[in-house]
Amino acid sequence: MLSQFKAFPVVPSKDLDRAKAWYEEKTGMTPTKVDPGGLWYECAGGTWFLVTGSTYAGTAQNTAATFQVVGIEEMMSKLRERGLGFEEYDLPDFKTVDGLFAMGPYKAAWFKDVDGNIIELSEVAEPG
Repeated sequence: MLSQFKAFPVVPSKDLDRAKAWYEEKTGMTPTKVDPGGLWYECAGGTWFLVTGSTYAGTAQNTAATFQVVGIEEMMSKLRERGLGFEEYDLPDFKTVDGLFAMGPYKAAWFKDVDGNIIELSEVAEPG
């Protein structure tokens, strides 16, 4: 039933003003609207990224949101120029090199926002 509707991530922040400044400085995103629910960022394809106030910000140890990108290495370079750093992982069967994980056509990189939420960039190469 619910699969017929769009979904969007909700990422918590302990300080919305700080989060707003961080997302603008580090990712170039500015909220499309701000309301009591939080900071609403309109993204491609009619999707949304919401940053909402919460005292539990940054406590999850999993990926909170994913942005599907094209040209992940170039995107990482541009974000690094803005001072954003990428996480490094070295686990059995899962290792990043200079912040980038690659397995077949799938590539991904993760960074933490100002509250410690884990955000992923991912790219899946088209076959051919």
